Parts: sequence; structure tokens; C-alpha cells
Amino acid sequence: MPETEDGIEEVVNGQIRIMPPPKWKHSEVIDSLAHLLGSQTDRKEVKIKISIFGLVIRRKPLTTRVPDLAMFIAKNIVEQDGYIHSAPELVVEVLSPANTPSERAEKLRDYEEIGVPEAWVLSSETRTVEVLRLENGKLRIVRVVSEGQLRPFCFPEVAVDVPLIWPD
Repeated sequence: MPETEDGIEEVVNGQIRIMPPPKWKHSEVIDSLAHLLGSQTDRKEVKIKISIFGLVIRRKPLTTRVPDLAMFIAKNIVEQDGYIHSAPELVVEVLSPANTPSERAEKLRDYEEIGVPEAWVLSSETRTVEVLRLENGKLRIVRVVSEGQLRPFCFPEVAVDVPLIWPD
């Protein structure tokens, strides 16, 4: 599952999909959020990944995803053959013009399948964060925020001021 210079590769149901590399503003949002989360956690106990890595959803048909940001409790990480085979406690995706609603829904279903307890979907355009929680095996929107604080469900000691996510 190599990366190309032209984009990022995910494998979905055995098919390679090449996504364009993130644009500058997209990466700035992720960097900002990673800093806000990381400044409140112990790097030995909590792993926050914004670099490209393979998150295995299933082996047959092979499906791997590359989340914009993933937050793990370190002791829960299962690594095999250089890939992660365990659900992050929080997944963050930043919407981009290349995302279609069906691709977004498909990706969220994949996160549901591995039991991701919480996902945040960020929109730079509207400066909002959709907070989704796993309920009865489905990621459901529990709120949409544009101000105030967010506290990741599995990391209640962490508080993110929503306006600070967006770079000026």
C-alpha cells in the first residue's frame, strides 16, 4: 500500500483510491487541532497521529483508511505488519471539496465497523464541528458546534475551544 507523490492512497473493498493531498488550509486546521489536543495529554499514554498511516478496517476485502487525525490510548493500539488494527478512540476528518456525501458516509460506516467511539467532522467553510458518537453500532450526530468547548468522550480531561481550531 504505497503512497504516491500525487496523493494519498486508501484501499476500499480491495480497490485503490487515490485522494488529492490536503490543501494548505486543511493541513493548518489539523495541525492546530493536534496541537490543542496534544498540549493536554501525556505522549506516553495518548498517541495523536496526523501523519499518514494505514488504519486497517478489514482484511477481506481489504479496506484501509487514512484519517486526518486519530487519537489513541497508547495501551490499546494493536500494530501488525506496520499497520494499525485497532480503533482509535477519536477520529477527525476535515471536509474538503473533493469529498462527496457518499464517500463521507462510506468512511463513517468503516469507522463504525471497527468500533470508533467518536468522530468529529470539521467544516472549514462553515467553521463547525459535527460530533458523532457510536450508539448501537452506528455513528450518530449528537451535536454540531461552532463555539464553546469540545471534550473528547474518551479523554474528558481534554477541552478544545472550538474557535481556536480554525487558523486565522
